[in-house]
Amino acid sequence: MAKKYSRDMVGYGSKEIKVKWPNNARIAVQFVLNYEEGAENCILNGDKNSEIFLSEIIGAQPIKGRNMNMESIYEYGSRRGFWRIHKLFRERKIPLTIFGVGMALEKNRDVCNAIKNADYEVASHGWRWIDYQNISKSKEKKHMNKAIKSIKKIFGKRPLGWYTGRCSPNTLNLVIDNGGFLYCSDTYSDDLPYWIKRGNKKQLMVPYTLDNNDMRFATTQGFNSGDQFYNYLKDSFDALYSEGEKLPKMMSIGLHCRLIGRPGRIQSIKKFLDYILKFEKVWVCKRIDIAKHWIKNHSN
Repeated sequence: MAKKYSRDMVGYGSKEIKVKWPNNARIAVQFVLNYEEGAENCILNGDKNSEIFLSEIIGAQPIKGRNMNMESIYEYGSRRGFWRIHKLFRERKIPLTIFGVGMALEKNRDVCNAIKNADYEVASHGWRWIDYQNISKSKEKKHMNKAIKSIKKIFGKRPLGWYTGRCSPNTLNLVIDNGGFLYCSDTYSDDLPYWIKRGNKKQLMVPYTLDNNDMRFATTQGFNSGDQFYNYLKDSFDALYSEGEKLPKMMSIGLHCRLIGRPGRIQSIKKFLDYILKFEKVWVCKRIDIAKHWIKNHSN
């Protein structure tokens, strides 16, 4: 007997999922701000090499020592980028979900206090901002527990959402086994939340995005200017808003302090915020709001 294929290549398929967002919104729009600065690969964090991922130095190579340029690029995100983004979202009264890396949050209490005062959602982005692909399951579990405790210590409550990003084949099972997460976002496979099952357990997945994401400023064949990012976000919104007349969907936008927080890029997200705020029937929310709505209305 052939072994059952473990990937779901069908999803909702031809089914028309009748979603009713609050106030009959045609689209749920959700902004994520990744807070990773200070938890990346760095000799000072006990790592063998310097960070190479998502910076102004595209194609950076690991250095067996301190890469002072890379360190300062990440520091820009926590020292200046966060505050520029925070000011913009507070002025527009737009909710944010923070994908917070435990070690990074512990190194900047000013940022943590701002997050608390703004009532942003804090979902866990792991203990470290590293690649977990080849890390043992036991070590990954240890880091997961450490991340949960860190956020609970800082913000007074455990995170209800999880996103590793550079995850491993063990990540999802660890999330499910933990049992305390309302949703996991380590998936990019749909425009709507969906449920997965592992034995007698089920887990809500709220898909994230790597295309509506400022990370493409720091990748090959990515965005070279703010206008490119704005136009891509606008096209995505317009398509989903049009579809939403009959079949509402969700749109995620991923942001990073050290990337979109630069002066030459912040205008793109400012223009996009002002654009969507002109529309009716748009639900701008936190990821936890989407998760709770789905659990209440689409639990089967």
